[in-house]
Amino acid sequence: MKKLFTLTFLLLLSIAAWAQKDVTRFLGIPVDGSKSEMIRKLKEKGFRSSSYDSDILNGEFNGYRVKVHVVTNNNKVYRILVADAYPVNETAIRIRFNHLCQQFANNSRYTALQDDYTIPEDEKISYEILVNKKRYEAVFYQQPATDSAAITQELKSILLSKYTEEQIANATDEMRSDMFKMSFEYMMERYSKKSVWFMIKESSYGEYSILMYYDNEYNRADGEDL
Repeated sequence: MKKLFTLTFLLLLSIAAWAQKDVTRFLGIPVDGSKSEMIRKLKEKGFRSSSYDSDILNGEFNGYRVKVHVVTNNNKVYRILVADAYPVNETAIRIRFNHLCQQFANNSRYTALQDDYTIPEDEKISYEILVNKKRYEAVFYQQPATDSAAITQELKSILLSKYTEEQIANATDEMRSDMFKMSFEYMMERYSKKSVWFMIKESSYGEYSILMYYDNEYNRADGEDL
């Protein structure tokens, strides 16, 4: 019992330490800390404050002119919003959206739960948004920064909090199913905290832009102020 308690305690410590460090990054910058600190770091990357709002930054990202907004909760940054500076027509937004989907899908730093988010060539985006209220979005997750060996060790610690090494080595079908569930929930928890997603926004009729969100879910409001 003492050994089990120790394993569980060490597991909680390792997860807490990981949670503080392994957060979503934007241009290599952790989406965390104070707003002023984040703005300073973004300016070091070449972004500049807009003439009408010093908290909104103008610059170039992934080949497009954009406006960057730093969003906070309890004075901690939890989101970087990247918005296209100039809207485009329906054909251009389909190409842009699909290209982004392909870029993320081909980037080893990301994973997704859905295989394909691309928009078919014959789909009328304007009609789908207006009539069917369709929301065009794609969700990806940044890979955990921890190496595979460390993740394997953490998974083993999780399983050992419930099963002995002998049970793990000689697991019944029911045990294996439960172990798979525990492992899946653990990995989903890790991935879900580092979401990067984007959507099509209709700026005006016939004109559209892309909004991209780099979210640190650890800093998001969870009702603590209610």
